[in-house]
Amino acid sequence: MASPKTTQRDTFPSDPLAAFSERTRDWFTRSFAGPTPAQTAGWPVIATGANTLICAPTGSGKTLAAFLWGIDRIASEPERLGEGVKLVYVSPLKALSYDVERNLRAPLAGIGAEVSVGLRTGDTPQKDRQAMLRNPPDILITTPESLYLMLTSRAR
Repeated sequence: MASPKTTQRDTFPSDPLAAFSERTRDWFTRSFAGPTPAQTAGWPVIATGANTLICAPTGSGKTLAAFLWGIDRIASEPERLGEGVKLVYVSPLKALSYDVERNLRAPLAGIGAEVSVGLRTGDTPQKDRQAMLRNPPDILITTPESLYLMLTSRAR
């Protein structure tokens, strides 16, 4: 009889913060009482690289659940910063894109990560779009329409 397949989620530490770098753990424990259920359930799955859907109420830590593992991994490889987009967040709403970008400032500053974040929506001026092509951010926040244009348009 075959043994069950072991995944990274199965081997993820019982302490949801244990798999993060020391500086990420330090920032998180200074900033929050502890991980939310969305974070505790999400991080092990996200760490495997699997597609992940987190459904939880407003204010339940979904943004940090979605981003903290990626921020931690990107910041853990400073020699790769500035080499192009490593994490893409597609927001269904332009207004939500701005909120997500704003909400990333605290963890990035608190962790001390020199990770760049770019925001691309239909309102992004042409000169900013061109600058983003020349110097892509480490994290890109965009809308479905803007992502489509970036992937298919030669004009960009």
